[in-house]
Amino acid sequence: MESIVSIKPLLAVLSSLVAVPLILKTGDERRNVREFWSVLAGVIKFSIVISMVPTILAGHTIEYTLVTFYQGIDIKFRVDPLGILFATVSSFLWIITTFYSIGYMRTNKEKSQTRYFTCFAISLSSTIAVAFSANLITLFVFYEFLSLATVPLVGHKETPEALEGAKKYFLYLLSLSKTLLLSGIFIVYMVAGTTDFQAYGLLRNETGSTLLFIGFFLFLFGFAKGAVMPVHNWLPSAMVAPTPVSALLHAVAVVKVGVFSILRVVFHIYGVDLMTRMNLGITAAYVVSFTIVAASIIALSKDNIKARLAYSTVSQLSYVILGAVLLTSSSMMGGVMHIANHAFSKITLFFCAGSLYVAAHKTEVSQLSGIGKKMPWTMAAFFIGSLSMIGVPPAAGFTSKWYLALGSIEAHQVPILMVLLASTVLNAAYFLPITYKAFFEKEEAVAGGDHGHHGHDHHEEVREIPMVAIPLVVTAIISLLIGIYPDYLMTLAQEVIR
Repeated sequence: MESIVSIKPLLAVLSSLVAVPLILKTGDERRNVREFWSVLAGVIKFSIVISMVPTILAGHTIEYTLVTFYQGIDIKFRVDPLGILFATVSSFLWIITTFYSIGYMRTNKEKSQTRYFTCFAISLSSTIAVAFSANLITLFVFYEFLSLATVPLVGHKETPEALEGAKKYFLYLLSLSKTLLLSGIFIVYMVAGTTDFQAYGLLRNETGSTLLFIGFFLFLFGFAKGAVMPVHNWLPSAMVAPTPVSALLHAVAVVKVGVFSILRVVFHIYGVDLMTRMNLGITAAYVVSFTIVAASIIALSKDNIKARLAYSTVSQLSYVILGAVLLTSSSMMGGVMHIANHAFSKITLFFCAGSLYVAAHKTEVSQLSGIGKKMPWTMAAFFIGSLSMIGVPPAAGFTSKWYLALGSIEAHQVPILMVLLASTVLNAAYFLPITYKAFFEKEEAVAGGDHGHHGHDHHEEVREIPMVAIPLVVTAIISLLIGIYPDYLMTLAQEVIR
């Protein structure tokens, strides 16, 4: 695999950072111009990312070293199939979420919108930097930048609840990365003399040891953005953020950075051979299987829409990790593809939750009876996103779940197959009633006699807001299309596991 030196990875990282002073300068007084810079930066970033795809599909990698501190310790970017897949998804969804954010923030008359778009831009730069990191040192640095940039977004509303959520988010992620993550990185550096990602695993030729066994779990829990239980509590707490933040950062950027980083460790630090020799894969598979089932059960108990989606995310993230650690070709394929499939489907569901809030001020599942007649586009998109989460063909989630099921059979792990089937039933149990309530229950079923709270005018004045509804329809359609035509994702996934 030939390496090509190019400045493109750095340009992809910097494109949204350059927009930051422009966004700050225009501010709230010229909000159209401010938001133009956000959209333009997103388009430029996505264009640079896409321009590198042909080179990666041709079997090459792209590298660029920014600075070297010491032998084996440098800030370096490297674009490979796994990185380009993640960068393509996150940079494309940033453009859509920027349009959605404009409609949401203006309709909801949110304060501090300039700060919001500023932190948004920094967050996406950090995400792309993680995607293109060439080693654990670079990944760690930008992983931390992402944590810092998203704290103001989580606490955006500045209510006591929002500030408490931001504090928990910050302390959780900071404390775990400073203790567990740094310890894991130190172990890898002491054993290998470098932290560079390598095609078949940096440590693939090492003899298995207790230290390396412990080191792997330091990464699994240290990358707390991956939300493996019990280090998942920050994610539901962060749902106090505005819905566009929840949508992009907690359906795509932040949480996907967590599972993406864990995949980097599995594929490019430990490698399949060492993971197999040490029985690390099966051990980790059972750990994340608990998260898949437990988070689904908790989601079933939540009436708040965003809380239900949050625990669904906790569960679905572990699908990605499960696919990687089962270590079969099919499972790894399913895990890698689920990064994109989950991103498009879950961002659709969060967009729908935001649409319900700005158009109807509804935040609870129990308030949604009959609302499908007033908000058909929103609830139809929610239904499509739900089908993907459940794994119903032709929605995107079916493809990755199919490969995960095949992988569990290839690994001779019938209990894991049972976990996948059980979680699918639970997915259906907490998603389908929402669509049923919206389209098939009458409003009076919720209103009852409590006219003071939900009253006879429950949905009377509800109208969908085009600036909010259009992006969610787009992502819903794409989540169907990548289920029907999964070739691009499958090609990149095959390159990752080759």
